[in-house]
Amino acid sequence: MANPDYRALADKAHAEADAALLDNVRDRCLRSAAAFTAMAQRQDLGDRNRARREAELAATATPETPA
Repeated sequence: MANPDYRALADKAHAEADAALLDNVRDRCLRSAAAFTAMAQRQDLGDRNRARREAELAATATPETPA
């Protein structure tokens, strides 16, 4: 399953906030943008940690010796 593009969703929420005529709608859109930005940051952290773990495993793995 592909990960959602949270940064694109945050950009869309910002655009909706800019176009909003009502204060409560603008506030809701800005809260959504902040939440999507936080999700993107957590996703980036998870991706970096996963890559680090995989690199550590690859570095410690011993190649199989032929019998």
